[in-house]
Amino acid sequence: MSILKVSIRQIKAARALVGWSQDDLAGKSGVSSPTIKRLEAADGELGGRADTGAALVAALEKGGVEFIPENGGGAGVRLAKRAKKAK
Repeated sequence: MSILKVSIRQIKAARALVGWSQDDLAGKSGVSSPTIKRLEAADGELGGRADTGAALVAALEKGGVEFIPENGGGAGVRLAKRAKKAK
């Protein structure tokens, strides 16, 4: 299983899609606000420790975001489909 590489821009876009501030992401991921601020001040691939990136991605995925890997059309993010509730 390969590890998904995400960019800072994907993290920012994912936060915007779910309407979270950096502090919201910190609370939901367990990563400190100063760390998120520092990571988001850069550009390019998400840096820092692998477990930090994994915690950010997991929190955003749990919040309803799907990360789209580079597949010829460009990496990105989108809101994940919600399962339809049974009637």
